[in-house]
Amino acid sequence: MKKSAIVYSENEFGKLDGKVANGLARHSEKYNILGIIDSTKAGLDTGEYLDGGKSGILIYKSIDEALDNLGFVPEYFIYGIAPLASFLDKTQRDIIFTAMGKGMNIVNGLPEFFTEDEEFMQKAIENGVTIYDIRKAPPRKYLHNFSGRINNVKTPVIAVLGTDCAVGKRTTAVKLVEALKKDGLNVSFIATGQTGLLQGAKYGIAVDVLTSGFATGEVENAIVCSDENDKPDIIVIEGQGALSHPAFTSSSAIIRGSMPDAIIIQHPPKRKNHCDFPDIPMPTLESEIDLLETFSKSKVIAITINHEDMTDVDVDRKILEYEFKYKLPSTDVLKYGCGKIVTKLFEIFPEMQKCRKAIIPILQTQEAVALNTIQ
Repeated sequence: MKKSAIVYSENEFGKLDGKVANGLARHSEKYNILGIIDSTKAGLDTGEYLDGGKSGILIYKSIDEALDNLGFVPEYFIYGIAPLASFLDKTQRDIIFTAMGKGMNIVNGLPEFFTEDEEFMQKAIENGVTIYDIRKAPPRKYLHNFSGRINNVKTPVIAVLGTDCAVGKRTTAVKLVEALKKDGLNVSFIATGQTGLLQGAKYGIAVDVLTSGFATGEVENAIVCSDENDKPDIIVIEGQGALSHPAFTSSSAIIRGSMPDAIIIQHPPKRKNHCDFPDIPMPTLESEIDLLETFSKSKVIAITINHEDMTDVDVDRKILEYEFKYKLPSTDVLKYGCGKIVTKLFEIFPEMQKCRKAIIPILQTQEAVALNTIQ
């Protein structure tokens, strides 16, 4: 059974730094998300705010309001903000202490580990609750170096990479996994960040807290274990950061450890500068594709769009532009789903056809109608 939880995302829900809360509101196999705390959007439905359709998950102004409305105390309080500067100020620490005082266990996705903080641990003991640091790496003796075992994996490995951090790579990966499963395939999802792990991924690790010597090995090990244990028809791994981004090395480890057979690239056409780094211009889509293909020795097979600051017409025009320019299927998975990508994967990996347990026609009527109206 899913564990009941509320998620804290004060002033950040729907924004870049609220990506943990955004992801959990959209999808969670591990937690039953009962509400989001963000006083700036109190009273709204998370689904309507994020994607235009009701989810039934409400946004509350405070912990007290959420508990009063629910009528009981959820098991878990998830800290759902992922800022570049990860250390909490006094106000944020007090919020965690309040949640502990209400009797909720704390789930922390920050690289600031609460279990190494004396005050947090004392409060946890006083209130009889447990703290979970999701991004805390296992002890060194349990970590894996790269071994080359990835070369023995014959199952297609698809990496969803991007041109920036907080651009929707995990969302696209999760949507793709859902689409492939609906088409009857046995799919493994490899999480490489805290949100994917919080959503309930069976395999993976938060790559960005590992030293470079173990990051590649842990990615490889997750894929190998998935392949050996679950015998999937296809493996989808989420990317982190961007290969070209000077602040992050996670993409390099993910590519080296997974040796992907194909890459899907996620890009926000309207974003001018890297998020959290306003002085660093975004790379062009073309330059990132060239870099990824050179570094990985694999091919980009599809383009997915992050529609931030874009109208529906903007998105539709950009899809047409990318398909004409790059000769690659392009889509916005939140608007139009993953039909084009699934079709492309069956084209590239025809052996997967025999894995289909139920042939489900891939219909894209809504997308076709939208695109034809502007042609």
